Amino acid sequence: MTAGEGPDITADVRTLFPGYFAMVMATGIVAIGAAQQDLTWLADGLYAIAAVTFVVLTVLLVWRAIVFPHQLADDITSHAKGFTFLTTVAASNVLGAGSGIIHGWWTVSWTLWWFSLALWVFFVYATLFTVVLKGPKPGLDKGINGTWFLLTVATESIVVLGALLLVRHPDDLLAFALIAAFALGLVLYLIVMTMVFLRWTFTELEPTEADPPAWIAAGAVAITVLAGSNLLGARLVSVQIERLAPFIEGIVMLAWATATFWFPLMVAIGIWRHIISRVPLRYHPSYWALVFPLGMYGAATFKMCAAIDLQGLEWLPRVTLGVALTAWTAAFVGLVLQGTRGIAPKATRT
Repeated sequence: MTAGEGPDITADVRTLFPGYFAMVMATGIVAIGAAQQDLTWLADGLYAIAAVTFVVLTVLLVWRAIVFPHQLADDITSHAKGFTFLTTVAASNVLGAGSGIIHGWWTVSWTLWWFSLALWVFFVYATLFTVVLKGPKPGLDKGINGTWFLLTVATESIVVLGALLLVRHPDDLLAFALIAAFALGLVLYLIVMTMVFLRWTFTELEPTEADPPAWIAAGAVAITVLAGSNLLGARLVSVQIERLAPFIEGIVMLAWATATFWFPLMVAIGIWRHIISRVPLRYHPSYWALVFPLGMYGAATFKMCAAIDLQGLEWLPRVTLGVALTAWTAAFVGLVLQGTRGIAPKATRT
């Protein structure tokens, strides 16, 4: 090997982490949170990073599908990794929401929304059919993890962007579909939460297993808050939503309370993992799944306060944005340092 030889990009594509689109989700929602607080310069910068990341990751995913179809298929049909691909759905919708909210590019928002629908159908059923019909199957301790909450996150992300589009293009069928998706996302959360909670409470949890995707338990209900709040924001253009407004408002408050309830446990798991059990804190792309719930909780709380005319919580989105931005910066620095090490010239072998 000669000096200056770089990393094997093809090998990196072959093993591309399926959930890397969580970086787009995290960056995009923090950008939206910044826009809510009128931090235009921050929102613009983060949106640009999210957009570039989305394009790069899409190219890499297509590359992997063409060059390494068998490895990709193995991941999609895996209990442990399959639903991680739903980050592509949520990333499309978060970026689409940012395109409209931050820049007013609603045509881009429509394009990304339709794209997310196709991704949702493919990745949900490709994985679901396999984990239901294919054997042998792993036990609950090996087969279930926090990435299964992406079933809810992806579904509710469609509602988040769809409700924003509904305000600009009222349509009864679209309103019905969004209400149905909102309810489906809630049901999927209850199913997955039951399995994950059983895993957490009745099977011994190893420190190395308590990885950041567990935070999606909070993120899944936080995005449900945002989805319901956006639906309530469209009540004036939809009779169906207006009729169900009390029900939707109840679910929004239920989801917000649940998200708030989970955060202390998520923090406790992190302390137990890294301080008590001394698992080294090293960058991994799954850490973007920690940033996303923080940013989503703040953005969702902001919209909830506006949707239900709630006074007294205006401070919370600002505080949460600061926490989310700190976590985002730490993850981004970790990514840059890892990339720098990866492309650094290697010593000449003698």
